[in-house]
Amino acid sequence: MSRLSHPLVQVGGAVLLTVSWVAVTLLGVGLGVVATVAISGLAVLGASFLLAWGAETAEKDVPRAFAIAVLAVLAVAPEYAVDALYAWNAGAGGATAQACAQLTPAQIEAGATTLARGCHDANLAIANMTGANRILIGIGWAGIAVFTVYRAASTRDTAVKNREGTLADAVTLDRDIATEIAFLFLATGWAFLVPLGGGIGLVDTLFLVGLYVTYIGLVLKSDVETSDHTVGVPKYFQQWSLPWRPIVVLALFGYSGILIFTAVEPFAHGLEEIGLRNGIPEFFMIQWVAPLASEAPELIVVTVLVNKARSTAGFNALISSKLNQWTLLIGTIAVVYSIALGGLGTLPFDAKQAAEIWITAAQSYFALAILVNFEISIREAIVLFGLFISQVLLEFALIRELLALPFGSYELLIGYTVLYLVAGTALFAVRRQALAHLFGLAGDAFRTALGREPVHEELAD
Repeated sequence: MSRLSHPLVQVGGAVLLTVSWVAVTLLGVGLGVVATVAISGLAVLGASFLLAWGAETAEKDVPRAFAIAVLAVLAVAPEYAVDALYAWNAGAGGATAQACAQLTPAQIEAGATTLARGCHDANLAIANMTGANRILIGIGWAGIAVFTVYRAASTRDTAVKNREGTLADAVTLDRDIATEIAFLFLATGWAFLVPLGGGIGLVDTLFLVGLYVTYIGLVLKSDVETSDHTVGVPKYFQQWSLPWRPIVVLALFGYSGILIFTAVEPFAHGLEEIGLRNGIPEFFMIQWVAPLASEAPELIVVTVLVNKARSTAGFNALISSKLNQWTLLIGTIAVVYSIALGGLGTLPFDAKQAAEIWITAAQSYFALAILVNFEISIREAIVLFGLFISQVLLEFALIRELLALPFGSYELLIGYTVLYLVAGTALFAVRRQALAHLFGLAGDAFRTALGREPVHEELAD
């Protein structure tokens, strides 16, 4: 092993990418927008590598699903922070469904009063949350699937299956992920109901946060598995003895988590400012550009895993991220809103944001129909991306009045919601046996956690 390829040298290189941001933060140095984006972006990159190595190293001592769940929470922590900020401003501004109903959409958009700005920020909280969720599937799931197949020629990833037909090559997923998919299915079903309650309130928080706590409790009872694919830095640290190995894991998680939490917000804000300077509307920037920046650590981490032929762990991380955003994120912003409001309340949003929630839930429904047979092909990934990007581009064209279309943004969202639902239902009908099989596996995971024998033979082996 050459000195430059030694694991500690690689760790040092990743830390070096973060040093400038640490220095800027500690010294309180003011930077221009472009410099802030560059330096914070490098810090996010370095922190993402450290986070990926920490999660892989942790698999030596804790269940893999739990290590990936921790990774997912840390990687998307900035998204929680951004949404929490808007939810807090909404509560502090006294934005309630009754108060916001007294204002016109134009008054809310202008934000001339404290209440109007609070109502506007309540809508922004939903826009940022739905944008992040749709990016995770439309770009994350789809892009990583394509990248996995592309890299398989070099990595010899056994999860990639070459099949006859146009764009038929597929990534196969570990059936142990049935638990995550089943929980995501429940969260998606609940999301369709959220707009019917007039906002995000206590019932939503109790159900969604309770769902995630149950999931974590379940994966903690999973067995610790050894991986034959661990190489490089994680393999090096896994050879360390106790208590040094868990200390290294905590250090990697802690340092990378703090960096991601502090660097992503300025990175995203800088990109927003650059976009606004170039005439891109605020709402569009907050819904799409800011979440794309905050999802960057997660996508980098998964890319690192796929590049090491660990596509199963990569997809586990993506699905775990979607699950915690679809449960914890929605549940916690309602808590933050209530604290700022000074009492128990329901985070309000307008009809446009209700449609945003519906299309986000419908996209999740369609994506689950794709994964129900534990595969995602290149063809399916392209469809996922195509539906996502076409809706975003059409909405941008409507906002900027680049196209004269016979419908508005609300109708566009409802139309895509119906399209996702029809396509997803058709897939579930074709794959109904796979759906029953998936819930059978998830049910056996519950039985195993309770100390009972699994029924399905794949878990019994």
